[in-house]
Amino acid sequence: MKEASFYDKKESKRTDCFLCNHFCHIPAGKTGLCAVRINQEGTLYSLSYGKVIAANIDPIEKKPLFHFLPGSPSYSIACMGCNFQCDFCQNWQISQAQEAKKAGLKAQDIEPEKIVNDAFINHCPSISYTYTEPTIYFEFAYECSKLAKEKGLRNIFVTNGYMSSQAIQAIAPYLDAANVDLKSFSEEFYKKICKAKLQPVLQTIALMNRLDIWVEVTTLLIPGLNDSAQELSQIASFIASVDKNIPWHISAFHPDYRRTQIKHTQAAQLEKAQQIGKEKGLAFVYTGNITIQNGENTYCPNCNKAIIERLGFSVKNNIITHGACKNCGQLIKGVWQ
Repeated sequence: MKEASFYDKKESKRTDCFLCNHFCHIPAGKTGLCAVRINQEGTLYSLSYGKVIAANIDPIEKKPLFHFLPGSPSYSIACMGCNFQCDFCQNWQISQAQEAKKAGLKAQDIEPEKIVNDAFINHCPSISYTYTEPTIYFEFAYECSKLAKEKGLRNIFVTNGYMSSQAIQAIAPYLDAANVDLKSFSEEFYKKICKAKLQPVLQTIALMNRLDIWVEVTTLLIPGLNDSAQELSQIASFIASVDKNIPWHISAFHPDYRRTQIKHTQAAQLEKAQQIGKEKGLAFVYTGNITIQNGENTYCPNCNKAIIERLGFSVKNNIITHGACKNCGQLIKGVWQ
């Protein structure tokens, strides 16, 4: 086990964890809400350090990141666990530690050097910490990120945005991009369904943007739970208030985990949400998980010409030149090389 970062030792061997915004008070012998940080005799340890449950080469578009090295492969890893308990989780088999243990899933013990070397030899210009929540294996992601930066590789978090500001500040020198899930604009939704709070997620998006971490936002559109016009308008307005150039990905829900009774998101619902995003001033709004004509293409906000054409996770055409639209010269926010 690896001693954890971001905790204080208290009386009676209690530890106070401040890695994420749950700020767990953990008695001796117990774990935090994430179930992968344990207090042993007054010292907090990470149970997930180097315990890699998944490692794949993915297109960067799968994260999804559309304005960050488009068309490139990203070496994608995960360790078991999450600090949310979303009952609609689409990766619940590995994100919910108790479920993974019941299923008998086994992680591999892998050192940070191997992760970085595997990314390098497979010609992946980035490493994505994804599938589960990178916050809960922060110590491992941090060590990998430092080594990756030395090799000239980029680092990406696909995250629920619940990291503490201290953790964000610590990883910022090594973190190049993040896709942050903004699951709802309702405190009740976050409390009831995710067992978390909304405000810290909003603060994370704003802080990452200020720290020059490239940010894209994803909202999984769940029929009847977070798809009202009012809530979608609130989400879009918030993103635009941070930066209208932050791409917003609106993804279709499919029944999973403990929400199998809800129907799939329909294409018309995604198109409606996309239109709301544009009306609220967002320059780049994308649809996902359902094939919608032109829903994943990037259009120049000035001349409205298609500048990146996509099909699924593949880039079919990209005419962005030196970070600008080839047709009119408009600068397009993103990391293009």
